[in-house]
Amino acid sequence: MPRVSEEHRERRRQQILDAAQRCFVRKGFHKTSLQEIFRESGLSAGAVYGYFRSKDDLIRAIAARSEPQVSAILEEILDTGELPPLDEIVARFAAGVIERMGSGGGILIAPQGWALATYNPAVHEAMARIFSNTRSWWTRVAERLQDDGRLAPDADPHAVGAVLTSIITGFIVQRLLLGDVDAETLREGMRTLLSSDLGSSEAVGVGNELDRALALPVRSLDAG
Repeated sequence: MPRVSEEHRERRRQQILDAAQRCFVRKGFHKTSLQEIFRESGLSAGAVYGYFRSKDDLIRAIAARSEPQVSAILEEILDTGELPPLDEIVARFAAGVIERMGSGGGILIAPQGWALATYNPAVHEAMARIFSNTRSWWTRVAERLQDDGRLAPDADPHAVGAVLTSIITGFIVQRLLLGDVDAETLREGMRTLLSSDLGSSEAVGVGNELDRALALPVRSLDAG
C-alpha cells in the first residue's frame, strides 16, 4: 500500500542519514567517502543514491534533521508561561545542547557544517536558514523579556538576539574543543554580567546592562 511504501522509504532514508552521521562524527565531512557510508548503512550504492546523490545532499539533510532538535529545546523554554531569568534560559538551552551531543546528534558535527558553509553555496543555504531561525527565536525571547519589563524599553531585541546566538555558538565550540564548560558555566557567567554594577543604580532590566557588559570601548579596538 502507498502508506506502507512511504513509511518504508522514510525509515530507509533515516537509516542512511544515521550511518552518514556516524561516519562524519568519526572522520569528518572531508575524509568520509561515500563508499564508507554505503558500508556503514549496510546498503548498496544504488540504494543510497536513490535517496541522496552526493555528500552535500547528506550534509544538508542532516542539518535539516537537527533543526527540529534545536527548536524543541527552544520551544520547551518559550512555552513555560512566564519566562525564567535570562541566565536560566541560556543555561537550559545549553543543557539541552549537551544532552544531544552525548547522544551523537547533529549538533555534534555542527561546527563542521558551519565551516563548510563558508565556501560551499549548497551547504551555506541550509546553514544560513538554521542560523536565521535560531537568531529569530532568541529575538523572540528578547521581545518577551521586553514585554515583561525585564528588558529596557529602548533595547533592540534583534541586537540582543544576535548576541545571544553568538554566545550559544561559542559555547558549542568551547564544549567540543575544550570540554570544560557546561550549562552551569553559562548560567554563572550570564548572571555575573547581568548583575554587575556597571554604573547604573536602577534595575531597569537586562537590556542596558547586557549592552554595557559586552561592549568594547572604542580605544580597545584601536589598540588592537
